[in-house]
Amino acid sequence: MKLLPAFPRCILGLALAAATAGAAWADVTIGVTVSATGPAASLGIPEKNTIALLPKTLGGQKVNYVVLDDGSDTTTAAGNTRRLLVENKVDAIIGSSTTPNSLAMIDLVADAQTPMITLGASARIVEPQDAKRRWIFKTPQHDIMMSLAIAEHMANHGVKTVGFIGFSDAYGEGWAQEFAKAAGLKRLDIVVSERYARTDASVLGQVLKLMGTKTDAVLIAGSGTPAALPARTLKERGYTGKIYQTHGVANADFLRVGGKDMDGTLLPAGPVLVADQLPASNPVKKSAMAYVAAYEAAHGKGSASTFGGHAWDAGLLLANAVPRALKKASPGTPEFRAALRDELEKVKEMPGAHGIFNMSPQDHLGLDQRARVMVKIENGAWKYQP
Repeated sequence: MKLLPAFPRCILGLALAAATAGAAWADVTIGVTVSATGPAASLGIPEKNTIALLPKTLGGQKVNYVVLDDGSDTTTAAGNTRRLLVENKVDAIIGSSTTPNSLAMIDLVADAQTPMITLGASARIVEPQDAKRRWIFKTPQHDIMMSLAIAEHMANHGVKTVGFIGFSDAYGEGWAQEFAKAAGLKRLDIVVSERYARTDASVLGQVLKLMGTKTDAVLIAGSGTPAALPARTLKERGYTGKIYQTHGVANADFLRVGGKDMDGTLLPAGPVLVADQLPASNPVKKSAMAYVAAYEAAHGKGSASTFGGHAWDAGLLLANAVPRALKKASPGTPEFRAALRDELEKVKEMPGAHGIFNMSPQDHLGLDQRARVMVKIENGAWKYQP
């Protein structure tokens, strides 16, 4: 029987080169889990909408986004993460919308050695940096940064005593700890500290305790529309002190649900919330306005929110890091995921919707004081406070 001739080495080399080139042009796959339903839906919906605006090509590579809804539930967030890692074999994950959900995802992405950019607010998600958290990055401002903004505003406006009411979960507890530090620095006395669940229908008992202490101000550490409940109850019971909220309420749904009861409320927020009101000298105005323009072009005037801005900034971080990671490895491989993690850590002076990002091995948020402004609610609208 006549044997077929062996392939010359040059032909084999060309075949291998072609195969390698084909692997290098595999799609980049980004997994996303957000809270598009449930108590945190006012966060997750604009985040989901923003993902649809992110670039479909990075560094010459096609990008696929696999978007899932975790229903504001920690168990579902963890299940979505497993699915994205195992079934979709994603190169990176964006999400989730809340601190508890994001904390539930850390072990999974760390074990899979896949970078994750969380949209949750608490510093606990990325601090302290360790073997697990080295895979986690973050776009929302830390609670201590925003706590200091509130404490400074209180001290500058005659507040001496403060009542605190926050969610009975990681978000509320994180704020309780960080605001206590900020209050101590500004010599504010936290007289009473209360908790409530995101799903509670009444906080009358907690509000009566707050009002019994006759504090100069109350800080509500909640996010999304459930944060309106204590404020409304305080107003209904005749509270006349100052009411502060966290940056977790900075969206139109909060204004809609809270109505006139929210007027006079003060809060720290990312510059994107009042981008059009910022002075031209603000270093974030241009990049914040770019996000607002993109979102409103798709969803109408006045539709942009700070939460969508966090997702936008996650997309910008990937747009910055992916092209460099592609020079080191092919998508879909452990080497690419490791390279992407390393490149995210090297992002410098990147303007985003919320601030200027400077990542490092010690800092996986990378924002400074340029990422916050004080805002007051007046006549159902956000008003920049210089």
